[in-house]
Amino acid sequence: MKKLSRRDFLKSAAMTSLAVMAPSYVKTLADGLAGKSALPNIIVLIFDAMSARNLSLYGYARRTSPNLERFAEHATVFHNHASGGNFTTPGTATILTGTYPWTHRAINQAGLILRRRAGRNLFSAIGDRYTKFAFTQNLWADYLLNQFEHQIDRHLLPTSFSVADNSWGSVFANDLNSSNRALDDFLFQSDARPASLVFGPLEKQLFLHQLARLSVKGYSRGLPHDVTNPKYFHLEDVFNGVNSQLGTLPTPFFSYIHLYAPHEPYRPREEFENIFKDGMKQVEKPESPFADGSTVQALLNRRTNYDEYVANVDFEFGKLIDSLAQKGILDNSVVVVTSDHGQLFERGVHGHTTPLLFDPVIHVPLLVSLPGQTARRDVFTPTSNADLLPTLAKIAGNEIPDWTEGRVLPTLGGEEDLERPIFTVEAKSNQAFSPLTHATVAMRKGNNKLIYYSGYTKEPWFELYDVGADPEELTDLIPSGPVFARVMKEELLTSLNDANVSVEN
Repeated sequence: MKKLSRRDFLKSAAMTSLAVMAPSYVKTLADGLAGKSALPNIIVLIFDAMSARNLSLYGYARRTSPNLERFAEHATVFHNHASGGNFTTPGTATILTGTYPWTHRAINQAGLILRRRAGRNLFSAIGDRYTKFAFTQNLWADYLLNQFEHQIDRHLLPTSFSVADNSWGSVFANDLNSSNRALDDFLFQSDARPASLVFGPLEKQLFLHQLARLSVKGYSRGLPHDVTNPKYFHLEDVFNGVNSQLGTLPTPFFSYIHLYAPHEPYRPREEFENIFKDGMKQVEKPESPFADGSTVQALLNRRTNYDEYVANVDFEFGKLIDSLAQKGILDNSVVVVTSDHGQLFERGVHGHTTPLLFDPVIHVPLLVSLPGQTARRDVFTPTSNADLLPTLAKIAGNEIPDWTEGRVLPTLGGEEDLERPIFTVEAKSNQAFSPLTHATVAMRKGNNKLIYYSGYTKEPWFELYDVGADPEELTDLIPSGPVFARVMKEELLTSLNDANVSVEN
C-alpha cells in the first residue's frame, strides 16, 4: 500500500469534510475533478475598474469582451453582482475580508483593514493546504495584502513586470507599508508638492529621465501606467508575467491577482485604437449634484477610450486562458474573474472617486469556472463580492468562517435568495474609526435599489430605483411613495446603525 504523506492525508480529509457539508456542491465539483487532484487550484483574477455595464458579455452594444464570452461558455455567470465599494480600497477589502466596508473599515483612500480584523482574511480562510500567491499592481490594494503578509507564500511587488517606476518604499522590504507611505506617498509625492524640497524634485527628474528612455512602440497614446503611484508597463508583459508565475506554483495553489487595467488612463495598444467608430449616443441623464464638470461629449470620448482599453484587456485575458489550458493548469483549477469596482461616464461624472453609487460604478462582472465545467450557467439573483470568501473557503474544503458577512454563491453550494439585502458603502470622507455619518450606502434587494446619502447636505436623502425595469436608474421612485420604500429605508438604517454601534464597541 502506498504510504500517505501528510499533504495527501490532509487533501483526503478536506474532501471528506466537504462531502458532509455540501453534497450537492461536491457532486458539481467532482464532475470536473474525476481522476484529478482532490483539491483544485484556485485562480482569482481582478481587473481594476472594470464595469459590467461596458462588457458585451452582459449585453453592452459594443463588442468589448469576446474572450470573456468564450470563457463564459464553461462558467457560471453572475448578472447582478455588486462591489463592496466604489473605489479600490473598500472594494478590494470587501473581497479580502468577506465583510462590508462598515465592518472592515478600509474606507479611506489608501486606508487599511481594522487591525483586530486583519487576521480574518481570504488567505486564512483558504487554509494552509494551499500554496498562496499574491500580486497586485495597485499599491493601495497592496497595502491591504501587506497586512497579512505572513499568510502569503509568494507575494510579488506592485512594480513587478513594469518597465519603469519611481517606487522607493520597496527597498525596505521588512515593513513595506510604512516605507511606501513614508517615501512614495509623502517624501517623493508625484502628484503634489513633495515633503522633501531637495530630494523630491531630484527623484522626479531621475524618473523623468528614465521615462524618456522608454520605448512606446505599439502604444501610440503612451504606455499604460498608474498616475497615483507611478509605474509604466506593457499590458502584454504583465499578462505574460502572471502566466509565467502560475506555471511555477506547486499544486494545489491559491493565486490572488489584481491587475491595474482597465483603470484610467486608458492606454490600449494601437490595434485597439478607434475600433468603436459607431456613433454611440449617451443616454441622457440629469446632472448630479456631485458632477465634476465633465461635459456629455467629454464623457462619451472617455467611454470610447475606456471601451477600447477593455477590449485590449479582454484580448490579453483570452491569451492567458488559452495558455493555461494548453499547459493543463485549467484541468484542475477553479477560475474566478471579477473587479473591485466599476467606472462612471454619466451625470457629469467620470471615474469612481465620487459619492455616487449608481450601477455603472458598483455593478461588476463575476464569472466562476469549475474544473471540467462544459456548460454555461447564469445566475440573476443579486450577489456581492463579500460572497467570494465563503465560497472559496468552501471550495478549499474548509469551514465557512462565522465572521464573514458574505454567503456561498448560488450554484456553488449556496441558495438563491431574492429577499437578501446586498450593501455597497462609500465613506472616504468619514473617519475610519467613527460611526458613518458622512457616507453613501446602497442596498439592493431583488430588483429594488435604495441609495442613502448622509452628511453632504443639512438633511440626508434617499433615492429608489427599480433596476429591473429601469436599468439606467432614471426614475426615482421615492416621490411616488411606494409602500415597500418605508420597509427598505428601515432595513438600511437599521443595518447602518448596527454597524455604527459595533465600531463604537
